[in-house]
Amino acid sequence: MTTKTMTEVKTNKLTLVQAVTDGMRTMMREHDDILVLGEDVGQNGGVFRATEGLVHEFGEDRVIDTPLAEAGIVGTSIGLAINGFRPIAEMQFLGFVYPAYEQIMTHASRIRSRTLSKFSVPMVIRAPYGGGIRAPEIHSDSVEALFTHMPGIKVVVPSNPYDAKGLLIAAIEDPDPVLFMEPMRSYRAFKADVPESKYTVEIGKAATITEGEDVTVIAWGNMVSVAQKAVEQMSGEGVSCELIDLRTLYPLDRETIVESVKKTGRVVIVHEAPETGGAGNDVMALVNDEAFLYLRAPMTKVAGFDAPFPFFALEEEYLPTPARVKHAIKEAVTF
Repeated sequence: MTTKTMTEVKTNKLTLVQAVTDGMRTMMREHDDILVLGEDVGQNGGVFRATEGLVHEFGEDRVIDTPLAEAGIVGTSIGLAINGFRPIAEMQFLGFVYPAYEQIMTHASRIRSRTLSKFSVPMVIRAPYGGGIRAPEIHSDSVEALFTHMPGIKVVVPSNPYDAKGLLIAAIEDPDPVLFMEPMRSYRAFKADVPESKYTVEIGKAATITEGEDVTVIAWGNMVSVAQKAVEQMSGEGVSCELIDLRTLYPLDRETIVESVKKTGRVVIVHEAPETGGAGNDVMALVNDEAFLYLRAPMTKVAGFDAPFPFFALEEEYLPTPARVKHAIKEAVTF
């Protein structure tokens, strides 16, 4: 962005999903080589209406309804990307990405390396993810860790409307593939000021939501709001928490994480994916490598359980809650 303050920039109050739409519209107006592909993204505007109105402004040649074939959507986007386009491929839900995993793993993430940088793959894969909306089986999966172990693709997760637009624009401009994960429970949870003009939020840079001295709490996506409630409650009990929104899971913002842990000496990581193999393990490994001697208590995770995401009746029992986060914070500060 420019050096103007937010009070000088014209803004609109948008939800997270509206900010996603605004980010795509902003870039499509600026660049004719940006296409949107996905199931029902055209006339229907997408299952969450994230692409609503785009086909009317840009036409069916640029907002393309595809068959129900995730491998085809991603494979076609890869071909477009290496031939001068900047496709935005929508997966209706992150849990539907599995048929496309081979295309992402063996082609999208490797073409730059395979061709010694003669070709790159400037594409974005948008994927709503996470629980809390009473969706059927597979729809609520949170499997970001499948992609954080895949060099060649960046993994981005906004938690608020401002970041959603800025990170999406940065992802579209990135010369390499980006998985852009959108927390469904946050889609319409609240509105925030979002500039009308184009701006970017740096990929690979975390945000410190609140500063603190006693414990570092690290989260991303919808879990940021869950962690923030716990942090606010602990503040009333005299515990000073530093809350970090990672925003990017790959590459991690090593400096922000390490410097915070050196200051507080305690770490609580919050994510809704199953605990085993979750992206929180990468954060723990980073802290172990670069800030272990500063720790004053064992690192703790508050996560989903090692089971498939449950049906409606047990959804809230599975997801991390502010109460669970508070319990982990108390254990850390009283160790």
